[in-house]
This record gives sequence, C-alpha cells and structure tokens, in this order.
Amino acid sequence: MKQRSETRMLCAEIVDVRWKDKGGRGRKGTAILEDISASGACLQFDLPVPVDSTVQIHHPKGLLEGRVRYCVYREIGYFVGLQFSDDSKWSPRQFQPQHFLDLHRLLSRAIRTAAKRPDPKKPAQFLLVH
Repeated sequence: MKQRSETRMLCAEIVDVRWKDKGGRGRKGTAILEDISASGACLQFDLPVPVDSTVQIHHPKGLLEGRVRYCVYREIGYFVGLQFSDDSKWSPRQFQPQHFLDLHRLLSRAIRTAAKRPDPKKPAQFLLVH
C-alpha cells in the first residue's frame, strides 16, 4: 500500500459536487466529504464516479477541483478518492468542514499533556502553607 505524503484530516460534511458521467453529460449532486488534505480528498457517493473524471467540490468560498483516482464500493456507498489539481489545493483557511478532526494535532496535544503530568510512580509532594 502506498503511503500518503500528507496527513488527511477526518471530517463529515455534505458538499455539493459536479462531474461528468461516462457519456460526457454534466452531473451534479451531493456527497459526504470523508477526509481532506492539501492535495486530495475522499468523498462518499450513492453512485459510482468514473476514474479520471474531473470533480468539483463547491463550498461557500469557492470550489476545489480534482481528478478521480479510485472509486470503490464499500457496504454504505461508493468511496471516491480525488487528487486536487495543482491550482486547487485545499487550506483550512479557505474551507474548514463543520465536523473536522485533525488527528495529528489531537495526538500532539495528548502527548504534550501527558508530558506535563507528574510521574505516577513518584510519591506526591505537597506544599503546606500556614
């Protein structure tokens, strides 16, 4: 399995999308944005989207455009992997999904918090003030 060069941010957002079907007809609908990074995203669709199709994700501040790299069916729908075009990179300043989880930041915060905790094997020290 190929490793990703960027961390994908988990999210759950219903987005408006546009693409062309195999016959070249323009299609539009909604999909669930499952995860996103600067260079790509994963969308969940009710129907398949052809590999190499151009898909546009519309959001309040504009759109993101990418090519379909895979489309696989998994029990609850079609998962479509997009690679964003060079001039359409994602940034959280541009568009941040409503339900958004940065696992890298969450893990870093947990490590910093754990490092600040006293060692549970050492006896507690108290300062008495009169």
